[in-house]
Amino acid sequence: MTTESSVIRAPHDGSEVGAVRLAGPAEVRAALDANVAAATACRDLPAYQRAAALRKVADGLVAARDDLAHTLALEAGKPIAQARLEIDRAAFVFRDGAEEATRIEGEVLPVDSMPAGAGRIAITRRFPLSPIAAITPFNFPVLLAAHKIAPAMACGAALTLKPPPQDPLTSLKLAELVAESGYPSGGINVVPCHVEVAQILIEDPRVRLITFTGSAKAGWAIRSKAGTKRVALELGGNAAVIVEPDADIAWAATRCAAGGYTYSGQSCISTQRIFVHESVYTSFLDAFIPRVQQLKVGDVLDPATDVGPMISLAAAERVERWIGDAVRAGAKIRAGGTRPGGGAFLDPTVLVNTTPEMSVNCEEVFAPLVTVTPYKDTAQAIAAANASPYGLQAGVFTTNIHTMFRFHRELDVGGVNGNDIPGFRVDRLPYGGAKASGLGREGVRYAIEEMTELRILTLKLD
Repeated sequence: MTTESSVIRAPHDGSEVGAVRLAGPAEVRAALDANVAAATACRDLPAYQRAAALRKVADGLVAARDDLAHTLALEAGKPIAQARLEIDRAAFVFRDGAEEATRIEGEVLPVDSMPAGAGRIAITRRFPLSPIAAITPFNFPVLLAAHKIAPAMACGAALTLKPPPQDPLTSLKLAELVAESGYPSGGINVVPCHVEVAQILIEDPRVRLITFTGSAKAGWAIRSKAGTKRVALELGGNAAVIVEPDADIAWAATRCAAGGYTYSGQSCISTQRIFVHESVYTSFLDAFIPRVQQLKVGDVLDPATDVGPMISLAAAERVERWIGDAVRAGAKIRAGGTRPGGGAFLDPTVLVNTTPEMSVNCEEVFAPLVTVTPYKDTAQAIAAANASPYGLQAGVFTTNIHTMFRFHRELDVGGVNGNDIPGFRVDRLPYGGAKASGLGREGVRYAIEEMTELRILTLKLD
């Protein structure tokens, strides 16, 4: 048993929020042992009981909302209003899981399409994969844990989750609610540990599925080591917005000002690259920049705060370097670009005159920073948006339905949000990326498909 612990500190001032004991190799293996031991009980738990357990977790999240949001705001540097919304969304995911637990269906298939199948039928059912290894990142520690745990409980799978090292406290509180839900003991485990120790989750031959949310680099490295395991990856992006000349410019500017800076841009679907038709480029900037400058930066416990700190001083310093590199290469700062007090805060930043090769465009910036670039025609905008290794979600603003369907057809992404930002998400919908942005889809119903095996039974009737 390891006795090593980790102190969790608030990004905005370095104060201690709490401490967690880190699992060692023996404890991670014990968590997987418990998964294996509980797998049959989890699989055989009737749907109504799985649904009841999921509803109990949701009720627990609602009851503990204020306390959880307060801890989340401090440990993740997330403004309190956004922290409360995350808890609300996580509760919804568990309630959605309760519904989906009772909707897992199979098919009856005809087999007599060839002579050998005469007098036979086939049925399909889905059976859970166990154990599942899950890994989640710092930016939504409760919500993204919910997107792993809820579908696993809904389909009767056993799962061990490694929470993020920066802010594991709320993930562990969620684990307590799951433990009290009535789901079989050992079925869901949460084990904070070092990355090196977490390799056990990837390498253990008993693991049937690895579901990972995080950086593209880490995700594809996991896939390369996964062997015969199934892998689901929800990875990064540098999400694009396209603003057509017929768009509602005020609405587009308002939404982009939210989309680029909520939680300091630390979301894989944060608005990063905005492409605006040259005929409305100036009017868009005139509407957009004042809205960015009006965002309130500051105390994470103030309900009026829009933008809090980045997750660490190192993250803020990285983005400051990227801004400096871009400016030296010809970019211009139209808003922000500074770190007030030299800490983890970065003022909401708008860059223009950038080029596709700059890190602020071609990499995932994961910061309160947006670039705005004019384009000549729709084809050029689509090409620019697609000129990225990533493809998670995109936002498009137009009142032309034909153009909207063209964007849906030609943008190489997992999702297109019409007349809204890439960051719009309803947690029930299928969510995932193309290209380097991942494999598979989340959203409880779709995650269940990833977490189960489709198994066929043929029956000779005569």
